[in-house]
Amino acid sequence: MTARTPKVVIVGAGFGGLTAAQFLARAPVDVTIIDRHNFHYFQPLLYQVATAALSPADIAWPIRSILRRQKNATVLLADVTGIDAQARIVRAGSLSVPYDYLVLATGATHSYFGHPEWASVAPGLKQIEDATVIRRKILLAFEHAELTDDTEEQRRLLTFVVVGGGPTGVEMAGAIAEVAHHALPSEFRRIDPHSARVILIEAGPRLLPAFPEDLAAYAQKSLERMGVEVRTHARVTDCTESGVDLEETRIAAGTVIWAAGVVASPAAEWLGAEHDRAGRVKVEADLRVPGRPEIFVIGDTASAVASDGKAVPGIAPAAKQMGRYVANVIAAKAGNRTAPGPFQYRHQGDLATIGRKAAVVKLDSIHLTGFIGWLFWGIAHVYFLIGLRNRAVVAFTWLWNYLTYQRGARLITEGPAAQIQARDEKARPLSSSVEVSHAPERNQPRSGPSRLALK
Repeated sequence: MTARTPKVVIVGAGFGGLTAAQFLARAPVDVTIIDRHNFHYFQPLLYQVATAALSPADIAWPIRSILRRQKNATVLLADVTGIDAQARIVRAGSLSVPYDYLVLATGATHSYFGHPEWASVAPGLKQIEDATVIRRKILLAFEHAELTDDTEEQRRLLTFVVVGGGPTGVEMAGAIAEVAHHALPSEFRRIDPHSARVILIEAGPRLLPAFPEDLAAYAQKSLERMGVEVRTHARVTDCTESGVDLEETRIAAGTVIWAAGVVASPAAEWLGAEHDRAGRVKVEADLRVPGRPEIFVIGDTASAVASDGKAVPGIAPAAKQMGRYVANVIAAKAGNRTAPGPFQYRHQGDLATIGRKAAVVKLDSIHLTGFIGWLFWGIAHVYFLIGLRNRAVVAFTWLWNYLTYQRGARLITEGPAAQIQARDEKARPLSSSVEVSHAPERNQPRSGPSRLALK
């Protein structure tokens, strides 16, 4: 009698899930990848889509295309709604997918620290849809300012607030400043985009808390030279359509972007598993769910501890290392071989770009800044992109933007969700047919950390 081939179900085709699927290509298993999108995207460059430097297609690839040569892989476009761990079934609406091994790589979404109502006025940046919504809001702020004769309203519309001083916040603030100061000034007649204010708010004592202090200080000075106002020790107490409230002051702003925190997907709720404050499933040393040896949780969905006792960070290489490790464990079990020992995370560096010719890079004891850091950052990101075409397009686009100061993806298109409510209608003093959209709320975010570090 022929033994049945084990079925492996992977939920989420971000960095961790996709890596796990690819490393199971030669294993004696059938792999099913379930994702609510039909594409995998390179999340560390989402902010460049949001600030019109790149188009979504430059950083995204169809999942089916990536896995087209992997004969043991099946891709399903579906939204997972729950898991029956007793019956070993993944539920996606009316669809039920049985599994012998389950890998949850469903990622994280924005955390508003108990204020979910802020999401409608301060979108975060985790998905392609988020990036296109933010791009739309940024570009419409300039267009609406061009339409009004009210000086105070112009000042509000041309004020951009980024909440959160981590890598995403730093990169967003620097990119918006470049758009305002370099790409747009020659294109408007009634307003001066140079007058735009970009304010970066961080609740902690400094920017980039995961980076060494010298690199964080360099990042802040570089942003300030670009015209970004950096406010540390500043905690947001409220976000509204007209701006943000801090503990001691209020900032009137036309655009607020949230980069201050994340919360994991509902995986812990699906499993009834123990989790940390951010909702990440607490996993064992081999990334399994305690009491469920057939279920693995990886990437931003997992609360894992490295061999040195430190938490494994939510970055792309960590998710990829987890995906590779879990694939090796499953392949060993399916092939009746000894499984590898506990998961060992190897952290080799961190990168964040600040703007034109400015970046910070930490490689063990080596610190790079300025043009050298920026060049290293660019090469590393191009290298990690999938496909020769995307690498060539992104490299050429960056070169063109560097030489011309232009951003060619400045299209104001319809967003993916419902129309924005009152805010932009109130900001529009003249008749206009332009409508603004927000991304919908999501109950199953995609996998993929927001920050790239070295492999």
